[in-house]
Amino acid sequence: MAFNWLDSVKGLFTSELISKAASSLGEGEGNTAKAISGIVPSVLGGILSKGTSGIDGASAILDMAKGAVGTGILSNPGNLFGGGSNTLLTNGLDMVKRLLGDKLNSISGVLSGFAGIKESSVTSLMGMVAPIALGVLGQHASQNNLTPNGLSNMLASQKSSITEALPAGLGSLAGLTGLSSVGSAISSMTGGIKQPANPTVHVAAYEVEKAGSNRRWVLPMLLAVLVIILVWLFSRSCNKDAAVSAPGMDTSGVVTEAPTGTSPVSIKVKLPDGTELDAYKGGIEDGLVAYLNSTDPADSISKDRWFDFDNLNFKTGSADLTEESIKQVQNIAAILKAYPKAAIKIGGYTDKTGTEEANMKLSQQRADAVVSALKATGAGGTQLAGAEGYGSQFAKAAPDAPDEEKKKDRRIAVNVRHK
Repeated sequence: MAFNWLDSVKGLFTSELISKAASSLGEGEGNTAKAISGIVPSVLGGILSKGTSGIDGASAILDMAKGAVGTGILSNPGNLFGGGSNTLLTNGLDMVKRLLGDKLNSISGVLSGFAGIKESSVTSLMGMVAPIALGVLGQHASQNNLTPNGLSNMLASQKSSITEALPAGLGSLAGLTGLSSVGSAISSMTGGIKQPANPTVHVAAYEVEKAGSNRRWVLPMLLAVLVIILVWLFSRSCNKDAAVSAPGMDTSGVVTEAPTGTSPVSIKVKLPDGTELDAYKGGIEDGLVAYLNSTDPADSISKDRWFDFDNLNFKTGSADLTEESIKQVQNIAAILKAYPKAAIKIGGYTDKTGTEEANMKLSQQRADAVVSALKATGAGGTQLAGAEGYGSQFAKAAPDAPDEEKKKDRRIAVNVRHK
């Protein structure tokens, strides 16, 4: 039977182990189990990403995996939350920090909102999952005499099952853990063997340096590829404005950003519950909190009062949020948590590029994506009053205006419905 890393790790998280972890952290068993369902594929994704990043990354993961096996963690995982010693758990937390780096806080925040437990509890659970996951990996590597290169190839084969195991609505974790970029480095790994100065040439997915009877095709194939590339470049140059004039949609990936021509000033926005948010002066967090705190009649509820996101972007031509956007989504979720009476609506807008039908569809998809992301971070219930795409009906710049003008029309905004 083929090795399935995910299933092997999940099999070690018995109800008894989950109960022990929940009790130690002061969390409910159900919420702890839910958190682990997202933590396991997230941690495995971080290990996989590093282990397929190149020969050095694979070697580092192999060493960590063998070290985890040496701790005896697989024979008694419960020792992580027992025995009066925090050594194993501390070592596990160190592993997580090495694997996820500066993305650890963002991942913990998303999973905390998803499972309804404290971020500190999520981090501790990650410290439990990491050594177990590495132990299972190390045991398999030892049993099969895997080299760093062999380990990397094996890890790459596990990507699909791990990605599919991420809880619904938490697709952003694939990018945060590095899963979305896995694979690009595999083909370049050499297993420590230096390549000749003039390596074998490959065209498309086929080796053109094959048996003697096939070598006569090398030059024609290379010439054909060269001609195709030249034609494509020429066509692209002659039609650089086609994407704008063609009947389609606003295909820009940037929806909102800090104002151009000025340097945004970083500030701390303090919430009633003591939380401090990293934000920009005059940005959405700053304006939204000031509005929610205001008792001025001029700041009463109005369907015409909108607050634009200033650090929220989508991948080009899609409704997929970029990794960098998660932080501002988390900030808005934190504001809703601090103001439990507040309710907001999300609006999506495009510029006038393309057909209105396509733009309405894209704006709705993007507004829906932000609502989904807010729900994934813990916001929800009556505080989210829906999402609506307005297409380009409020856009000011003409379709043929410079992009600098049109990008002001591409935005996602928040309207407060109750405070």
